[in-house]
Amino acid sequence: MRFNQKVVFITGAASGIGRAAALQFAKEGARLAISDLNDSGLEETKKMLQDINCDVRSYHLDVSIYDDVKSVISAVHHDFGQLDVALNNAGIGASNNFRTAEHTLDDWDRVVAVNQSGVFYCMKEELAIMSEKATGSIVNISSIAGLKAIPRQIAYAASKHAVIGMTKTAAVEYARFGVRVNAVCPVFTNSPMLEQMFSAKEGLREKLIHTIPLGRYGETSDIVNAILWLSDDQSSFITGLSVPVDGGQTA
Repeated sequence: MRFNQKVVFITGAASGIGRAAALQFAKEGARLAISDLNDSGLEETKKMLQDINCDVRSYHLDVSIYDDVKSVISAVHHDFGQLDVALNNAGIGASNNFRTAEHTLDDWDRVVAVNQSGVFYCMKEELAIMSEKATGSIVNISSIAGLKAIPRQIAYAASKHAVIGMTKTAAVEYARFGVRVNAVCPVFTNSPMLEQMFSAKEGLREKLIHTIPLGRYGETSDIVNAILWLSDDQSSFITGLSVPVDGGQTA
């Protein structure tokens, strides 16, 4: 019960890594504030948490809208009276698969708004609360796309590189306030987003597996283990780190 009575705020909790992280935090004693734009998926996650007797509240949230982020995080702080851990997980991929010169402006604006501005908006509000209490841990979800080139995905790669830069900057700024900020960089992980990517291009599933030395795609549990470790006091001397959870791909 290493997170006993701690309040954990998670964006993108309706499915995938966000849902899996919420469930594991709850099993280890945390109180959960979960958010997502997908109301039906969010309610499913909430029901799963209630079934294991978790103290949970859900909030409809579009992280690309600053006023919504500010309102929801303020509500979380008011409803629970504290904020100990924040997992900024909400993210999307591009809908096209073009080289940079053909990449659409709509896709660029949409991906950057969620993956980059959304993380900034959340950190802005989370850090204001945590720094007042001189304690807290923030984990941002970046990607291997934040560590290397991802051809035909300029917006996604740019947004995930930005997450790492923002993580390092905030970590240095807020270390003296007792707040730690780290990032996790997953490889292709079994999730609805990955299945959507595979369905768009025949043979991609078989092709990409050969780029991972450990010979498999990531599981949500692989990513969640890293998230919880970075959120726990066991990693209290670690901040500004971007951890690849990638089966050796970036190596």
